[in-house]
Amino acid sequence: MANGNEVVHGFPHLDTVHGAITALYKRLSADGVRTYGTSVAPEDVALGDDEDLHLGAQRVARTLVRHLRLPEARMVVSFRAMEHAAAVELAAGPEYFVELNDRFRRHRRDIGAALAHEITHVLLHRLALAFPGRRDNELLTDTVTTYLGAGWLLLDAFREDELTSQKLGYLTPEEFGYVLALRAEVFDEDPSPWFTSPQGYEAYARGRDRARREARRPPLAGAGLTRRHRYAKARRHGLAAPDAPYSFEGTGPSLRVSFPCPTCRQRIRIPAAGRRVRARCGLCRTVLDCEP
Repeated sequence: MANGNEVVHGFPHLDTVHGAITALYKRLSADGVRTYGTSVAPEDVALGDDEDLHLGAQRVARTLVRHLRLPEARMVVSFRAMEHAAAVELAAGPEYFVELNDRFRRHRRDIGAALAHEITHVLLHRLALAFPGRRDNELLTDTVTTYLGAGWLLLDAFREDELTSQKLGYLTPEEFGYVLALRAEVFDEDPSPWFTSPQGYEAYARGRDRARREARRPPLAGAGLTRRHRYAKARRHGLAAPDAPYSFEGTGPSLRVSFPCPTCRQRIRIPAAGRRVRARCGLCRTVLDCEP
């Protein structure tokens, strides 16, 4: 939780984000991911000013438990003074204890965001899905929270001005926006109306722009002319630049191009035949128009 401290911006964790999305599809399958087709609704995770704090937090927790497909998990929410935004006790269940920072007594609009991250920890614990190291595991949690339809709350909790700042989670605001945009593309959602934070929406827009640029990279058919020319030159030599999003394998008629699926980031390999083809990702089953 950055509260008054400098907020890191940009896209420094994308390798971990991409690995998290691939791991999620491998663990849940394409069909399993698609069961999260509707994001949690703003009205279901908002606490009214006149609502009892503890009862309201319990209600929001139950909403997020249902959204994340954890029907057997009962969340007990409490508040105390602590350094971090929140913490969850990961035991065998069926009860899980979530502690929220005392500051959420005054900032109840962000309680849903803090709970979304912690309850996703419970989901990942039950799925036995984890990354080595605390930092990468927290990035995994943020990514999964967002991709499964609850992480837009974390981005909406981001606020920043000349004097103060607040950010929940471990991804940068732009990375939250990037993952949210990837999800929006898959499920045909528009999260724009959900934002109450102007800074959160701006970060979403920057992340969305990055995701859209990546969806127009060779050998995908939507690539721009300049990128297509650069790709054609690399294909003739069978050698891609070190920073290219694709690589080549083999030579001559057996030349193949390898590139990440824009949906799940699993690598796809197809013949570099120079003619338009349709490729289907074996992991997420996305069908892609390519000009390899």
